[in-house]
Amino acid sequence: MDPVEWIRLSGGRVPAGEWHPAQEVATLWWAATPLAVTGIPVTGLPLPHAAQLAHRLGARVPTSAEWEWMAGGGVRRFPWGDQVPDHRHANLRGLGPGHPTPVRAHATGRTPDGLWDVGGNVWEWTTAPWRRDRVALLRGGSYHSLAQYAECAHANDVPSGIASPGIGLRPVRDTAPTPPTRGDTL
Repeated sequence: MDPVEWIRLSGGRVPAGEWHPAQEVATLWWAATPLAVTGIPVTGLPLPHAAQLAHRLGARVPTSAEWEWMAGGGVRRFPWGDQVPDHRHANLRGLGPGHPTPVRAHATGRTPDGLWDVGGNVWEWTTAPWRRDRVALLRGGSYHSLAQYAECAHANDVPSGIASPGIGLRPVRDTAPTPPTRGDTL
């Protein structure tokens, strides 16, 4: 596993969306990229295995509302802003090679807070604990997704047991890494 860089994002109020009620999101520490090995996103993990991997890093799978706050702060259409993506922003259908690319390949697509690959490349697991069905939600779109799937407010509900080469994980921590470090490895 590549070292994980953690970025602190201040919390705030995420507006209600199709997938969650309006709610406060705490200040959290986010992995700067989806988890990767030699720069390529780790994929093929069903949600329970992704949660175990996050736990080994002292982290967890984010909720869908937390992810939406991280991606757009409740104000951006796409993680990088309102501009429709092109090949400089994200690895999406028609804009990339048709498979996952290195997690730091699209500098123009970073969020203002410095998170990479939030839109495109691989879907990211999230949870929806406020829903009765406790469905798993994928956020961000993948290399095979149309641009609309990279929008901050978009989510796909899926069975938690699904595994795919287009689904990865960006873990989140409730507290700072101890000691503060730019790299955690398994």
